[in-house]
Amino acid sequence: MLKQKNLIFVGAPGAGKGTFSALLLEKHPLVHISTGDLLRDEIKRGTALGQEASGLMKEGKLVPDEVVAGMVRSRLSQPDCDNGFILDGFPRTIRQAELLDAALQELDRPLDRVVYFKVDDEVILQRLTARQNCRKCGAIFNKLFMPSRQEGICDNCGGELYQRPDDSLETAKARLGVFYQQTSPLIEYYGDKGVLLEITETDKDEICRILDRELA
Repeated sequence: MLKQKNLIFVGAPGAGKGTFSALLLEKHPLVHISTGDLLRDEIKRGTALGQEASGLMKEGKLVPDEVVAGMVRSRLSQPDCDNGFILDGFPRTIRQAELLDAALQELDRPLDRVVYFKVDDEVILQRLTARQNCRKCGAIFNKLFMPSRQEGICDNCGGELYQRPDDSLETAKARLGVFYQQTSPLIEYYGDKGVLLEITETDKDEICRILDRELA
């Protein structure tokens, strides 16, 4: 069991947050929390937060930070988070980080480490534009860095792999720009708190060794 088990993964789209979350979960009983998954689940279950978010989305409005933070707090309060969690995709802004701080304090779940996967822009763009998703189970592959064993076929379920329209080069550059504008200030925020672990290594096996060593 990891000693540092309450984690946030930060990085640009395509930096590897989902990949290394999955690898950690193979060895440790952590809970992977994605705000996108939370939002869809709250809406599906028709909770008060889900209904509020759904109504805003139908009007073409952004879901307020307070609503997203409320969903995250609700998820973090569940017993399975006692063993630790990985927050992926939240917080994205300083305001969200402040709301998360308050929620973690209320829940008595202190944050242990924020892992920042720092990857060169050129590599990020290559990864994003070569990314493939499984139509059946949603698994993510990359034609350059993590290809499926059989071209076009998911290793996990045998489903068809496809490239999403938002994985074009133009869209990838726009997403990268949003990250630097909104999310990169979190690096200084958590660095000042003394909980930041910055990983610049790109070899998958070496990153796994770093995570095992630094979080033990």
